[in-house]
Amino acid sequence: MRRTAFFWDESCFWHAGGNYALTFPVGGLVQPLAAGGLPESPESKRRLKNLLDLTGLLAELEAGSAPPATEEDLTRVHPVDFLKTFRDLSDAGGGELGLRTPFGRGGYEIAALSAGLSKAALEAVLTGAADNAYALSRPPGHHCLPDRPNGFCLLANIAIAIRAARAAGLAKRVAVVDWDVHHGNGTEAIFLDDPDVLTVSIHQEHNYPLDTGEPEVTGEGAAAGCNMNLPLPPGAGHATYMEAMERLILPKLRAFAPEAIVVACGYDASAFDPLGRMMATAETFRLMTRAVMTAAEELCGGRVVMVHEGGYSEAHVPFCGHAVIQELKGSATGAPDPLAPTLEIRQPNAQMEAFLSGYLGELEAFFFP
Repeated sequence: MRRTAFFWDESCFWHAGGNYALTFPVGGLVQPLAAGGLPESPESKRRLKNLLDLTGLLAELEAGSAPPATEEDLTRVHPVDFLKTFRDLSDAGGGELGLRTPFGRGGYEIAALSAGLSKAALEAVLTGAADNAYALSRPPGHHCLPDRPNGFCLLANIAIAIRAARAAGLAKRVAVVDWDVHHGNGTEAIFLDDPDVLTVSIHQEHNYPLDTGEPEVTGEGAAAGCNMNLPLPPGAGHATYMEAMERLILPKLRAFAPEAIVVACGYDASAFDPLGRMMATAETFRLMTRAVMTAAEELCGGRVVMVHEGGYSEAHVPFCGHAVIQELKGSATGAPDPLAPTLEIRQPNAQMEAFLSGYLGELEAFFFP
């Protein structure tokens, strides 16, 4: 079995924010929900950690917390003025910056801790302290722009981790594979002109944000070709994700030859997610993890880091996450997905799969003419 580090902290589960009903602010004709709040709640993450405890897989991991990202870490990505505004509002009791990013008192410190977990996970792998790592980061980060929180994301966790690692001389070339159901627009924007960071996002087309994630955005200047967007139609399902991995993502990784691969590991492509319609299964996430790990063994000594992003089905996320972490570890300790029988018969039919394969062929011709 591999040495798998697992970074988590109870404080990250205590992040809380404003009064929402799903993604709509409460008021006017929008009635509060009984549970209240955004779908980005602590429970999907806490239940994942609890499932790891219950099966015994957590005991096989090198588990613990990490220090928060420092101000120096944060300012490599985010302007000082933004960070000051965030901290001041947090100290004053909380509020909201950007779009759908509420937080309470102490929100700044929790967000810095979330980024710190991501930073520590990448550092552990690059220094050889672990073979691979998982950061149960919350709040998530892949939508956050340098000066504007967005879509539940208050700080750009993965970008902060990568720039900290590069500043420490631990790596130069890093690839990010984002399989969250929503486009990783924040990570893309931060690295769009950086030729030493490859950003790949496979996502549901025009889900969120509505106006980003098109294939034509491939990088700027010296970084031309270092950004790959793979928008998929709703309902794409397991076979399409695996075919996209083999035909598009893995060839891009091999051509880039990174020193480490960071996965923006969202589970909202799950068939039971309230914010996605992509029909992925726990097995989809397991096998995508296996594919990335196989590529990493070939390219960069197996250095893979998973950073938790979205995923809002409190019932299904734990099983998807357990499958990923079991694969990272190479453990026999499993958690059979109770929803698997339902998902097996809900995948696209042969006619739809043929259409989707043809669609991937068009993307393949675009990226690999």
